[in-house]
Parts: sequence; C-alpha cells; structure tokens
Amino acid sequence: MKPLSNRVLLVEDNPDDLELARLAFERGRFARNVDVARDGAEALDYLFGPAAADPPQVVLLDIKLPLVDGIDVLRRVKADQRTRHIPVVMLTSSAQDRDLHACYELGANSYIVKPVDMEQFMAAVNSIGLYWLGLNLTDAHS
Repeated sequence: MKPLSNRVLLVEDNPDDLELARLAFERGRFARNVDVARDGAEALDYLFGPAAADPPQVVLLDIKLPLVDGIDVLRRVKADQRTRHIPVVMLTSSAQDRDLHACYELGANSYIVKPVDMEQFMAAVNSIGLYWLGLNLTDAHS
C-alpha cells in the first residue's frame, strides 16, 4: 500500500456526509490530508489557486453544490491540461441517468451514488480510498 502522504479533495456541502467521509478516511488510514471544499467555487479555487502546486491524488465531488455545481467543476477540471489527469470520483445522491451520462461524458473516473445507510456510506468511502489511494497507480509526471 502507498504511504500516508496522499492528499484528497472532498467537495461536499452536506455536513453529515462530510463528517462520515472524513471518519471513513481516518479509519481506513488512506489519506493523511483530506482537504474540504464546501461548494464548487471553493473547489475551483483550491484546484486552480495557490494550492494547485500540491494537487490532490483524487477528488471526491458531489453534483449538487452551492455556487458552482459539481458537473461544472468536473468540466473545468477535465478541460484543463494542469488538472485533467487528477481522478475525479463523483460521490453524489443523484441516481439520475442524465447526471451519470453527463459526468462520464466529461471524463469522470467513477460515479457512485451515496448510500443512505451510515455504515454503507462509510464502506463506500472506504472502498474509494482503498482503490484510488492504495491500489490505483498514477503517473506522477502527467
């Protein structure tokens, strides 16, 4: 497994989901740094502002966000040469086909509908951490 220096950007406006995801990452010990953006504008500032020098290894992105929605954030991330290599996992409550198709068309790496049950939600985030931060190999030179 990779060392604990991995960085995750969690883009989530629901405080309950935010805390559950943080707890799952803490328990799974996949990421030392879980940075949080509570809306789409904050996520874009993080990805294209001063923090861009140390990009996250993976972005967990909700669709329904204030200010700038997750689909627009995904569009910007995958359109920019500096960020298009960053895996983006859509972690959302939307099970609508149009959202699913739009996200994959824009280059989402995965689309996961948030489980309603707390334990299932934590298990889903744990699986995301295991795969994207533990098993998946990345090209650091992308």
